[in-house]
Amino acid sequence: MDIKLLSGTFEVRPLTPGDVDSIYALCAGNERFYRYHPPFVTRARILEDMTALPPGKDKADKFYLGFYKSDTLIAVMDLILDYPTNHIAFIGFFMTDATCQNRGVGSRLIRELAAHLRASGFTKIRLGVDKGNPQSFSFWKKCGFTVADENHYILMEFDL
Repeated sequence: MDIKLLSGTFEVRPLTPGDVDSIYALCAGNERFYRYHPPFVTRARILEDMTALPPGKDKADKFYLGFYKSDTLIAVMDLILDYPTNHIAFIGFFMTDATCQNRGVGSRLIRELAAHLRASGFTKIRLGVDKGNPQSFSFWKKCGFTVADENHYILMEFDL
């Protein structure tokens, strides 16, 4: 997958351990998220998340991405392709910088992602939302995601 095609608005590039400070700053600015998804972000946890994979997947299927406006990181996404089955993309994590929220930036990024995944042959996007997190649930619902299942997390999906 050519990650540069995931957005026509922002520069998309893979995040590396050298980006941990900017990722930490973005995440630490979103304290409300961590009320529903403890513990609070740490640099060590970010480094773990960069390489964490679900069962049956390998590093070729995972994209830990940064979306940039000029040289400023404005969003982070953990994207896993063909999970849990072929033609489904799973968003393990998505967060925009607090200064970009409620301005349509996140919604635009998700629309652009969906368009590219659709053009690439994917049929669905899935993700999990923490129960009780009204901000996250409302965001994904506004983006067109619907509830598919509910256990420890709320599984949401979007048909492409």
